[in-house]
Amino acid sequence: MPEDKEKKTIMVPLDELDESDVPETTDQLAHELATIQRSAKRIAIIGSRNLPITHQQIIETLTVSLVMQGNIIITSGGSSGTNAAAIRGAMKSNPEKLKVILPQTIGQQPSDVQDQLIGVPNIVEHPDRAMMTLVDASRICNREIIDDCQQLICFLSHTSGTLHKAIAYAEENHKVVTVFYLD
Repeated sequence: MPEDKEKKTIMVPLDELDESDVPETTDQLAHELATIQRSAKRIAIIGSRNLPITHQQIIETLTVSLVMQGNIIITSGGSSGTNAAAIRGAMKSNPEKLKVILPQTIGQQPSDVQDQLIGVPNIVEHPDRAMMTLVDASRICNREIIDDCQQLICFLSHTSGTLHKAIAYAEENHKVVTVFYLD
């Protein structure tokens, strides 16, 4: 090997960097820390409809605890699964701390969902989405729920495409995100 080995140096001109190219991770972390430390938050709980009863009981218990701490719970309608468990938990603890955003109208919900929503004081309906498929209306509904919260808690399986998109949307919008995989 030759002793006169040349060292290659790469110079990056710092004055050409656009400040918008530099990630604001410090500000983002400070924002997330402030959100976590806040005593009362707006917490969205969404997730899979197909859950064993034990998982539903865990979600219900978590929701009761979150409401007792003064948090507002935001979810959607659902006769079973994550949303139903969140509704039951909030209704047990303090119905005034529950906001249910429906993808469409109460009348378009199955009768068991309509029954579950009796007594919920804060329901948001969307008659403008009446002609949409439930899948499309639910996708928009998840975004609306996320826009209204500071923190998202999501219960899903690894194959839940719609919920993975909701999580990505929440992260893009700098929400604190907690994900529980159920598989």
